[in-house]
Amino acid sequence: MNALVALCHFCELHGPRTLFCTEALHPPSPDPTSQVGTPLPGDRDADREGEGLTMRANSSATQRGEMCEGCRSLPSSHPGFVSIDEETGIRFLSHQHPRQSQLFSVVRQACVRSLSCEVCPGREGPIFFGDEQHGFVFSHTFFIKDSLARGFQRWYSIVLVAMDRIYLINSWPFLLRHLKLTIHSLQSTALKVFDSEQGVCPQRALRMNSVFSPAVFPHQRSGNAARSLTSLTQHPNLWASLHCSFSWLLKASGSRLTEKLLEGAPTEDTLVLIERQTEQEEEMSCWEGAEGGGSKSPLLQPDGKLGLEFLCDASKLEDLPGPKFRSLRHLRQVLGANDFRQLAWHVLMGNQVIWRSADPGLIQSAFTVLKSLLPVGCVRSVPYSAQYEEAYKCNFLGLSPDVPIPVHVSSSEFSVLVDVTLKTCQGMAAGDDDICALYQFTISSANTQPTDRGPTLLNKLEVALSNENLSVDVVSHCLLCLKEEWMNKVKVLFKFSKVDGRGREDTQRVLTLLGATGPGEEDNVRLLKYWMTGLSKTYKSHLMTAVRGGERSPSQ
Repeated sequence: MNALVALCHFCELHGPRTLFCTEALHPPSPDPTSQVGTPLPGDRDADREGEGLTMRANSSATQRGEMCEGCRSLPSSHPGFVSIDEETGIRFLSHQHPRQSQLFSVVRQACVRSLSCEVCPGREGPIFFGDEQHGFVFSHTFFIKDSLARGFQRWYSIVLVAMDRIYLINSWPFLLRHLKLTIHSLQSTALKVFDSEQGVCPQRALRMNSVFSPAVFPHQRSGNAARSLTSLTQHPNLWASLHCSFSWLLKASGSRLTEKLLEGAPTEDTLVLIERQTEQEEEMSCWEGAEGGGSKSPLLQPDGKLGLEFLCDASKLEDLPGPKFRSLRHLRQVLGANDFRQLAWHVLMGNQVIWRSADPGLIQSAFTVLKSLLPVGCVRSVPYSAQYEEAYKCNFLGLSPDVPIPVHVSSSEFSVLVDVTLKTCQGMAAGDDDICALYQFTISSANTQPTDRGPTLLNKLEVALSNENLSVDVVSHCLLCLKEEWMNKVKVLFKFSKVDGRGREDTQRVLTLLGATGPGEEDNVRLLKYWMTGLSKTYKSHLMTAVRGGERSPSQ
C-alpha cells in the first residue's frame, strides 16, 4: 500500500510534533535496457540512503535544540528500524521523520491538522480529511495518562497518509479495527504506570495544596513538563513494537484490497460480494467497539463465509474430508436425471432445500455445487445445524439425521427434503469416494407442480450436462452465461415493473419480448421474481436515483 503511518504528539512546549513514522520503500523496477546484473545509476546511493535511515530532519543542531523529551522518539544517532517483506521485496523503514523531504512536509501538515483543527467530537476517535495536493489522511486521536501533565493526560494521534482517497475510505473499517488495538495497548500500559505513580505521590492533592502560577507551572513538576512516551508506558521496546505494528498494518492494507481488470461492468455477483464484505466489516467494527475488542458476535460467524462458499471452486471441494460431490454433472449422475431435475427446480424457484445426513462434508459439497445455480444475492446458507431453521433465514439447510422436520415444512410445497442414509457394510467396501455405493438418497416434497416443463434456464442446463462431449469447465462457463442472460432479464423486469410501475398487460408484453413466455412460462416468471431479490443495493439505488433525476429534470 502506497501509504505512510505516523504517531504524532501535541507537546505542551512546542505544539504538534511527529514522533514516529513508518513508510514502505518499494524495490526499483528493472530497466529492460540495462544489462543483467548491472545496477542502475543512483541505485547504490538509494540503497545506502535507505539502509542508513539517517534523517535529514534530525541532522541539524537547530532542530535538536528545539526538541524536548516529549518531542523525541529515537536519538539522531539511532539508525532506525528496517523490516523486509521477502515475498514482495518491500522494505518498511521507521524513524522519527520520513526519509524524503517532500514527505516530511506532508506528514508535518497531517500532524498539525490532526491535533488542531481536524478533530472529531470528544477529541478522541477517527476522522478523515485531506486533498489531492497534500494527500488524504485517516487520523485517530487519543489520550495517554500522565500524572505530571495538565489534566493528567497527553494528546496523541496516529495518522495514515495516502494519495488514494477511495482506497483509504474503503479501508476505514479495517484500519479503525486494528488501530484501536494498538491504541488500547498504549493506553492500558500507560494507565498502569499512572496508577503506580499516583499511589506513590498523588498529584491531585499536591497541586490543590500548592500555589499555582502559569509561568512556573512546568518547573513545579520538577522540570518534567514534557515526558517521553517511553517514560509514560515504561515499555523498553516501545518503538520496535510500534514499528512491527505499523509495518504489518501497511502490508495487510496493501494485500487486503487488490485491483482486478474487469471486461465490462462488474456483475451483480461481484457487487453483492463487495456489499456483504463492507457490511460485515462495519458490523464487526461496531461489535468490537461495543465489547471493547472482545470476541466476535455469534451473529457474524455464519455470514462471514457466505460470500466465499457460493462459488463452485474445485480447490475448495478438494479440501472437504470424505466423499463429496465434485460438480453439477457428478451430482446428476449420483441422484439420477429425474431426482436431479426436481432438486434443481426447487433451488431455482427459491424453495428451501434441506439435506439430512451424518456427513457434514457431503452436505457442504452438495450445497457448494447447488449454489452455483443461483446469483449470490439469493443464497442464504446454514451448512450444518442441530435444529431446524426457518425458510426466511436460509434456503440451504444442512441437518443431522436425528433432527425432526416440522409438520408445516414437510407438508409445504415450498421445500424439498433430501435424506442421506448409509448403505450396508458390503457397499462400504466399494471405496471411500464411491458415493453411490456408500449412500442412499431419498428426495421428498409436497409439491404437486410438474417440474419437467421449465424454467428455460434449467432445460438448457440439462442439455449441457447430458452432453458428455462437454467438459466440466465448459459446462460451468455455459451456466455462467445462462445466469448472466437471465440476470439481465431480471434487471429489465425490475426496472419495468417495480421502478416504472407499469401494469400487468405491459409487463406481459415485456415477458414476451424477453422470451420468458411459452412452455414453462409460469416457472420462468417465478424464477425472474425470485432472482429480483438477489439484485445488489448498488444497482437498485442507481435506478431509483436515475428515475428521480429524470422526474426533476423537466421542472428544472
